[in-house]
Amino acid sequence: MNSALAAVIGLSLSIVLIIKKLHPVFSLMLGAIVGGLLAGWGLETSVSHMISGVKDITPAIVRILAAGVLTGMLVKTGAATTIAKSIIHALGEKYVYLALALSAMILTAMGVFIDVAVITIAPIAIIMGNRLQLSPFKLLLAMIGGGKCGNILSPNPNTIIAAENFDAPLSSVMAAGIVPALVGLMITVFVIIPLTPDYSTHNSSFKEKEKKEEEDLPALWRSLFGPLVTILLLALRPIAGLVIDPMIALPVGGVVGILATRKWRETATCLSYGLEKMSSIAILLVGTGTLAGIIKASAIKDVLVSMLANWSNGGTLMAPIAGALMSAATASTTAGATIASASFAEAITAAGVAAVWGAAMTNAGATTLDHLPHGSFFHATGGSMGFSVSERLKLIPYETLVGLILTLSSIGMYFLIR
Repeated sequence: MNSALAAVIGLSLSIVLIIKKLHPVFSLMLGAIVGGLLAGWGLETSVSHMISGVKDITPAIVRILAAGVLTGMLVKTGAATTIAKSIIHALGEKYVYLALALSAMILTAMGVFIDVAVITIAPIAIIMGNRLQLSPFKLLLAMIGGGKCGNILSPNPNTIIAAENFDAPLSSVMAAGIVPALVGLMITVFVIIPLTPDYSTHNSSFKEKEKKEEEDLPALWRSLFGPLVTILLLALRPIAGLVIDPMIALPVGGVVGILATRKWRETATCLSYGLEKMSSIAILLVGTGTLAGIIKASAIKDVLVSMLANWSNGGTLMAPIAGALMSAATASTTAGATIASASFAEAITAAGVAAVWGAAMTNAGATTLDHLPHGSFFHATGGSMGFSVSERLKLIPYETLVGLILTLSSIGMYFLIR
């Protein structure tokens, strides 16, 4: 059987198994084995390609584990909540959708997982929705849209691994996402949300009473200190030519944040939480790497290249298309960016696309369909606002539109500056 078709069958099998609730890691590994065997490679060669795929992403996995320090600090010290509340208070009730979207964008851009960012902000959104009688459907869309915008300019696993696979500086890939993220934020808040109908019901979860007790939250400047240190360290490469690897910059920012917020007694809790969150991603990436190894060894990239050969700038479109397709297959930004960048980075750069923009456009493309129901993001974000599955499904077209805007903006920026 043609290796490209075999890889597609293996990928399709993985999707079916994930939908059937088999653990994603085993689903991806089984799909990889089946794809390799159908390609006629035999068991030994198939396993060799799978291991090669895991080896390719091992450096990124190490950096992702190191990022757990910053993630744990932001969530467990209360810094993330302080930042979100400060933004919402500053913008006021008149601009509540902008405030929620901007909060999610900034938290995600600082390194908080998008689903964690939404869950962190959701209680505040519920309070504001009750007070102003706002649509919970639009409130959730604002948070998801803002989180997607932040995800393309953050030191999160998807950006780290895309940069790693394209051999591009993480800081440069993050910077390439700034303008598309701002465009996406404005269009989400001022175009998509106003045109979105309210499909949701005001359920019991949304009607929670506002909590009266004050949380022991750090001051805003203390909350921002750690993330700013991380960004400064990463920015030293383009600014001063001094290379500080993300494996160093991310945990240093986390430790500085713990000290700045005076939460040193909670250091162990921060580290445990961050490691727990990153470990689940790292394990997922092992399974993702096995399938990426099969796809990379197959002729699927050649098929995609030939399909785009007759298109003007077809090589450029390969990056966002690969990111979008793989995010749809895995319902995950991280897994989508991993498979797409590991499998197609070589072909994309060979088509003349700069490594930084190849990584940036792949990363943006991976936000297009990462919210499908066979992934955890769909359920985590819906649960944060008490949505039923049927209500949450109705949000998919609108969050897909946000991802498309980010992808098109990233492509547009590439054409403007190349």
